[in-house]
Amino acid sequence: MSEKIMIPAEEEIYDLSEFYKVFGDSTRIKILYALLNQELCVNDIAAELSMTPSSISHQLRILKQHRLVKYRRDGKTICYSLADDHVVTILNQGLEHIEE
Repeated sequence: MSEKIMIPAEEEIYDLSEFYKVFGDSTRIKILYALLNQELCVNDIAAELSMTPSSISHQLRILKQHRLVKYRRDGKTICYSLADDHVVTILNQGLEHIEE
């Protein structure tokens, strides 16, 4: 007889589903890759991705809400970076999966 699989609580399933939705937007994934090796401000990210600072700010707000990026204030400038190594792992494993 096979072992019973423990399905997480409904609230955890919902939170996980919402978390993965963040990766459903290519702009947000591009932002995460731009931040992979360096801290950047909104204008730097916008220039790197050929987008407006306004559209980058909107996407960064979502990434912050889901704790995928962190920020620090440097005078009037806000600099962004990846929240932790888990973000790198998620990106790497996702890419590895689609390349199989």
